[in-house]
Amino acid sequence: MSTAITPFRVNVPQSDLDDLKLRLSRTRWPEHETVNDWSQGVPLKDAQALVEYWSTQYDWRRCEAALNQYEQFTTEIDGLSIHFLHVRSKHANARPMLLTHGWPGAILEFMNVIEPLTNPTAHGATADDAFHLVIPTLPGFGFSGRPSAKGWSIPKIAGAWAELMKRLGYSEYLAQGGDWGAAVTTALGAFRPAGLQAIHVNMPLVMPRNPGTDLSPDEAAMLAKMHEYAEWDSGYSHQQSTRPQTLGYGLADSPAGQAMWIFEKFWRWTDCDGDPQNALSYDQILDVITLYWLTNSGASSGRLYWESYKNGFFAVPLELPVGCSIFPKEIYRAPRTWADKCMSQIVYWGEPAKGGHFAAFEQPALFVGEVRSWARCVPR
Repeated sequence: MSTAITPFRVNVPQSDLDDLKLRLSRTRWPEHETVNDWSQGVPLKDAQALVEYWSTQYDWRRCEAALNQYEQFTTEIDGLSIHFLHVRSKHANARPMLLTHGWPGAILEFMNVIEPLTNPTAHGATADDAFHLVIPTLPGFGFSGRPSAKGWSIPKIAGAWAELMKRLGYSEYLAQGGDWGAAVTTALGAFRPAGLQAIHVNMPLVMPRNPGTDLSPDEAAMLAKMHEYAEWDSGYSHQQSTRPQTLGYGLADSPAGQAMWIFEKFWRWTDCDGDPQNALSYDQILDVITLYWLTNSGASSGRLYWESYKNGFFAVPLELPVGCSIFPKEIYRAPRTWADKCMSQIVYWGEPAKGGHFAAFEQPALFVGEVRSWARCVPR
């Protein structure tokens, strides 16, 4: 296996962008929903408005240029090409930190936190708050390779991330994540590879396998949210965890279909008061959607659910320093009591005033503040 680290730049062929525009112009729409809200999915008027903007105003080259301002690389780990950003701070005492995204997210979620985290003195903090950032793309997502055989589960990804940090020469580092990134980061914390000092998650995995019936109000509230999620919000996860290949044919063939598969989650999981544009702009939303489309990663990203969904989000014992940030519109609000049962060293617990599931994307300033506050609690 090669351990080479190869420079990478995004350069999507113009023919792919032309094909996208042609497909969008030929979208076949279903009829109007029979309700006046999002309860049946993305309303037709909202879907058509997003696609109209995508087709006539959106500029992928802007997103491409934003990515290419940072150093990007690929390296082969366990036979798979892993794409990552590596943004080093100018501050000599900066701390290395892994940032891991989830689904339907991407490394693009972190674009507005890179500068404050790597160059804190230009963003209201001190040199002691500086980080060197390593931001890998999950296997099967974006510009990382697509596994050709089963086995790329959360523990394997965590092992690959540990190898990546070792390969980059970092003898000590921190790790942060939300959604699947929280699962990967938690798995890292559970087996504590050499050099990992502490972790931070903005979706703490605290659910016990048998929560029982003697619950505190916060525990009961989380359980109620999980029941609501299971009944009304989990159809995508059942499909991706059981038949991702079947779903993938539609996502690979229809950009409008791929768009709505993701757009609905930006409505449901952001702190947006019912309108996704209250949390994210069309350009931000379409940057992520277009990345999935251009890399044809609808099916391959969904397979992560097939690999790990049934076991990926329960509490596991953690014996290293942990920070948790509970954003108010997260899928659930993790109770501190359950966190204390599985995390022996909670060094930071934050509850920001705004934000949802895509914390770094929605509220970059609050996210940066949370990460800084946690890292200050972790001895160097």
